[in-house]
Amino acid sequence: MMKPIIKIGACILLAFSFGAQVYAADGGNPKKGKHLYKKQCKSCHSKGDTAGELTPMSKTMSQWDRYFKRLKHKGDQEAFNALSEKDLKDIQQFLYDHAADSDQPQTCG
Repeated sequence: MMKPIIKIGACILLAFSFGAQVYAADGGNPKKGKHLYKKQCKSCHSKGDTAGELTPMSKTMSQWDRYFKRLKHKGDQEAFNALSEKDLKDIQQFLYDHAADSDQPQTCG
């Protein structure tokens, strides 16, 4: 009698864990995000630059989530603040979709 309850509980926990991952970057346009990343971010975050290399694969999906939740850009804060909420969501979606632990990790070459 206890086993069905355990199975139901496990299914509920599993559903919530998947839901939390999907929530992270829900609603952004990854194609626009890639364009914005290349235009706004890559100039400072390319190999050998002072800001250091940063690509979608530099972080896991949950690390990108935490980064955008905090919205604390350590570099040029003015450039970061100039982006609209929609632009940030698009960039987040691109980075999240191609993070190190995603199905399609990417370096943004």
